[in-house]
Amino acid sequence: MQAFQKNSNIFNLLSEGVSEGILVVNEKQQIVATNSSAERMFGYQKEEIEGQFLDLLIPSRYQPVHKKYVDGFIAKSEKRPMGHDRPLWGVRKNGEEFPLEAGLNPFNLYGTTYVMALVIDISERKSIEKELTIKSEALKSSINGITITDALQEERPVIYANAAFERLTGYSNEEIVGHNLRFLQGDDRNQPGVLEMQKAINEGRSCQVEIRNYRKDGTLFWNEISITPIKDEQGTTTHFIGIQDDITRRKKIEEERIYWAKIFNEAQNEIFVFDANTLRFINVNQGALGNMGYTLEEFKNLTPVDIKPEFNEAQFRAVLEPLVQKNEEKIEFETVHLRKDGSTYPVEVHLQMSALEENEVFLAIILDITERKNYTEKLERTVEERTKQLTEALAAERELNELKTRFLSLVSHEFKTPLSSILTSTTLLGKYTEAEQQNKREKHIDTIQNKVRYLDTILNDFLSLERLETGKVNYNIDTFPLSKVVNEVVYDANMLLKAGQKIQYPKDIDDLQIVFEEKILELALSNLVHNAIKYSPEHTTIEIKVVQIEDTLVLKIIDEGVGIPEEDQKYIFNRYFRAKNALLNQGTGIGLNIAKQHLENLGASLNFKSTENKGSTFTIRIPMETEKTMDR
Repeated sequence: MQAFQKNSNIFNLLSEGVSEGILVVNEKQQIVATNSSAERMFGYQKEEIEGQFLDLLIPSRYQPVHKKYVDGFIAKSEKRPMGHDRPLWGVRKNGEEFPLEAGLNPFNLYGTTYVMALVIDISERKSIEKELTIKSEALKSSINGITITDALQEERPVIYANAAFERLTGYSNEEIVGHNLRFLQGDDRNQPGVLEMQKAINEGRSCQVEIRNYRKDGTLFWNEISITPIKDEQGTTTHFIGIQDDITRRKKIEEERIYWAKIFNEAQNEIFVFDANTLRFINVNQGALGNMGYTLEEFKNLTPVDIKPEFNEAQFRAVLEPLVQKNEEKIEFETVHLRKDGSTYPVEVHLQMSALEENEVFLAIILDITERKNYTEKLERTVEERTKQLTEALAAERELNELKTRFLSLVSHEFKTPLSSILTSTTLLGKYTEAEQQNKREKHIDTIQNKVRYLDTILNDFLSLERLETGKVNYNIDTFPLSKVVNEVVYDANMLLKAGQKIQYPKDIDDLQIVFEEKILELALSNLVHNAIKYSPEHTTIEIKVVQIEDTLVLKIIDEGVGIPEEDQKYIFNRYFRAKNALLNQGTGIGLNIAKQHLENLGASLNFKSTENKGSTFTIRIPMETEKTMDR
């Protein structure tokens, strides 16, 4: 130690010129010299540290291992860094431990070996590394897709994409990094959201948009994207961080809600929703507003008792009691409704309980049975006047009653089952509040969506049937691309496909223009495709084939389903008829009847060929020349 002190002035002159801490130890690991940086780092004065053993600066739990390590290093006498490949810790005078790195340099002076250690406090670096590691892991484990793009390059390529983004899009990291994210839009780039996002990027500002994206397999998904610019010290945008959220399910729910609202408002029957406790009306459809003469605001101050002169509140609550006690799911009864102008009319009430958000409500569907009542009265007068035709009249009445019973039973069943399913699923959704119950929530949301679509189809069929019967159908003939209708039908049908089912799209129809009633063609084609899906097993193909034979356009819908028994084929277009092998499937038996009537009214035709257990082919033939307007 004395030998080293002879040159202390030179050491001090050199060591004070560096920012790293310097410790010099002899072969006994005794500290013989330090610089001011080391003294500040460890919290000691020069006189407190020089002459002490190196253990003073090492946490006690590391001292045995460290002593052997330094002895071995001195024996080898070679330069090497410490702290890069193993944790290296120091301890300050106040007992605080901190991570450090040390470069070790052996040298000889007057025949004695010394080691000079250049010591760096890496506490701040470790803290930054830890913070970066946490943030990196957060990005990797986020359930949202996260991307970082380089704003300084012309194409603004992706430089980072987390695993959630790979799962969301179906692309691998190698296929994403280095490319502009516009590939997710494919050819569908002229979207308002895309244009808004491009403008925000050009202006270097944040934005949030909803756009249509396409996965690697071509499937569409709605993407809610939030982008945030990262700027440098000069205010230049260097990067953009994008957060993607798949909102496809939310969009579908919104669409279903719109469909249900449309069904509610456009239904010709009166529909009332009223509170289960107060009985006050909450909502009323346009059919009820038009027939009753009240405004919606006026209805909200009324209860069903106010429009039912045959009931007081106690009597009406007694009628509701089976529903309140859950003894019945649905009740039906006939009564009289009182309009605002004081006139009355007979009605048939179909009533059941439902849920609106967190409140219990009653849903009432009202059928105006004036014509039915008038018909009964007229029939009775006819029987009295024509006693000679008593047998025929009774038979006709019996047949009519059977048809009425069959119709009402059909309507009751086809509404009751899906409405009950919707009610049950809605109730259960409220109970699944935990994150791990997401699969159960999704199952019930799918049930609600399917049942609402089914109700939409039934109501549209009944509306179409009523218009055909009353002769109130107006056809608007126009020129349109056939692909437009086929695309709409296939898009909607894709949501109904069973496991493994697929639809084979027709070839070479993009340039095919057709002069026809667009909505009727869509109705007929949807009915045939939906039937093909419904009556075909999983893992089968429904083929749509289009050919032009001279002046006739021929559309064929070919399935591999259960087929139609030969003995039932002559009745298949009859209203309410259902083949014996289709009775276990949901259906009303009027879809084919409606489609055929509309097509024949427009000069087209609908025929089929079918073999039981092998499949069916339904064929629509449309003349290529049709007048511009037709009324039926």
